[in-house]
Amino acid sequence: MPNTDFKRLIRPHLLQLEHFSPADPPEEQARRAGIPEEEIIRLNANENPYGPSPKVSDAVAQVDYSIYPDPEQRRVREAISDFTSIPIERLIVGAGSDEIIDLVFRLVMELGDQIVDSDPTFGMYRFDAAVNGVETVLVQRDDAFELDVKAITSAIDKRTKVIFICSPNNPTGNVASHEQIKALLDTGLLVVVDEAYWEFSQQTVAPMVYDHDNLIVLRTLSKWGGIAGLRAGFGIMNPELINRLFGMKQPYNITTATEAAVIASFEDADYLNCNARKIVSERERMIALLSDIEGLEPLPSGGNYVLCKLATGRAKPVFHDLATRGIFLRNFSSPRLKDCFRISVGRPNETDIVITALKELV
Repeated sequence: MPNTDFKRLIRPHLLQLEHFSPADPPEEQARRAGIPEEEIIRLNANENPYGPSPKVSDAVAQVDYSIYPDPEQRRVREAISDFTSIPIERLIVGAGSDEIIDLVFRLVMELGDQIVDSDPTFGMYRFDAAVNGVETVLVQRDDAFELDVKAITSAIDKRTKVIFICSPNNPTGNVASHEQIKALLDTGLLVVVDEAYWEFSQQTVAPMVYDHDNLIVLRTLSKWGGIAGLRAGFGIMNPELINRLFGMKQPYNITTATEAAVIASFEDADYLNCNARKIVSERERMIALLSDIEGLEPLPSGGNYVLCKLATGRAKPVFHDLATRGIFLRNFSSPRLKDCFRISVGRPNETDIVITALKELV
């Protein structure tokens, strides 16, 4: 049987696609560092150090895996609605908020369309744009990594359909104001505000969906809920958009285990809110400790992470030296962040280990 040249079958724009760069799993990090997995300090993925509610394990253990999940997501949407006070007709659940980002692209974007994104920020918006043959117009944040609303609106042209905003911004920690989002909504374009970390800032624009049909707010249970491995996120938006997304999503896009975990998480919201307060408290303690290290500048943050600036050329060697000790942080390809790395907020003992190592290395 002759060999087939598969390249000629692949959509041309996908031949140039750069892979998204996620965090490696703990076992791979431990293998590279040459130490036991239980000894590594994993602070590179913004995961919840306290994990999920204990009720999640009990709920998942009772799931009947022989039954398909509800394609209409009734029970899980009701649980989200009860907790958020957002009407169920304004909610859709995805396999992480990443899936909803992808659905939005497939709903409104065509080859050659544009999105506007603010650099530096979460890379998934640009990645999904590339997958869908959409151009990303990168508008630089200011020196403090705040949004430059004037520059964003100036970058809009007839091909622009969507503006993406991460708030709190990953990895810089900035929180977008209501005034900034309102100014972007006034453009008439679709504005997607990714609030994956809002529980650590307690600042949200979700109520604005009632007055702005072009606003989509994204949330996730990966961070606050501690169920990153079960993939659960949800979108808040106008009912017409919800109906369109339901009409095109995979019917069984979230598993029965994920359904059970989400419902159990909201039933134990007090426990998760308590852990979120611990994380915020530890974030502020970490910033104070980092501020005492000469040659290192921690930035204010509304998320469960802290971005650190180092002297020119120092970030990369420090980052790699920490990895050899089994301490894994996050670095970035953005030129704006070449002298930075991000530290996820872990437990207090993990903070202390990182601070001790940084004092030696920086």
